[in-house]
Amino acid sequence: MKRVPLRQLLLCTASSSTFSSIRSSSAFVSTTSRGNLPTTSHQIHSSTKIMASNKNLVVDPFCFRQFNEHDSSAGYQGTVFNVSIEKFEQVVNERFDSSNLQDGYAPFCKHIFIENDFTDARVCVLPITKENEHCLRSKYEARNGKELPILSRYFDKELLLKGKDESEVFPVAKYLDLILYSREQIIKENAAMGKEAATTEEGEAETAPWGIVSIKAQDIPKELPMTPITAMRNALGKDHGGSGVPIDREKYMEAHEYWKDHATVT
Repeated sequence: MKRVPLRQLLLCTASSSTFSSIRSSSAFVSTTSRGNLPTTSHQIHSSTKIMASNKNLVVDPFCFRQFNEHDSSAGYQGTVFNVSIEKFEQVVNERFDSSNLQDGYAPFCKHIFIENDFTDARVCVLPITKENEHCLRSKYEARNGKELPILSRYFDKELLLKGKDESEVFPVAKYLDLILYSREQIIKENAAMGKEAATTEEGEAETAPWGIVSIKAQDIPKELPMTPITAMRNALGKDHGGSGVPIDREKYMEAHEYWKDHATVT
């Protein structure tokens, strides 16, 4: 996927698959999390507090829409967590290991996968079958006023759930894919979009090396291909909500092979 620019990814948006890529690929299924911390070996003690200066990962403002504590989550159709950003950052920083970083679509983009044993987030991508293809819909959309609208395909969640319980259609995800952008890239994209630089609670400039620009709930510990339309938007450049990374034909065709048989849920 891609911030793509911090703003694509993911229409899980995943349809997208990364910010712009990711941020653009983000139309995930609306879900909630239990909000409790894990009780396994990863358990976080209430006395533990990670100061901003010691964090490797912070939730970027572009990703605030995925947390129920922010008003922007009200209109977001992707995965929304009830767990607070503070608790989420605490868990992921406790589990962070730089050796587990995986390359993303560009040098500034990385992925890290963690076991989803502390939220109720459900998968937001389903295979297209004869039984559910009638629930597919399409629309033009932009995630903010500066992005160019793109045509996306998705499953209508209400149609999928008609007469069914959510657990029958959407299993709880086994993993969370944290899509990360480097601090340098985030600063560049914010400047291009006319946005203020991210700051800590103390009002100081954020220095954490990685910003979480999108979170995808899924069943495999590896990156899902970015949606083809997200790759196209990324290629448009930062001024249009992309990352400026040109299309890689081979990766584009790999993405096509996956997304022709799958769709995100909205």
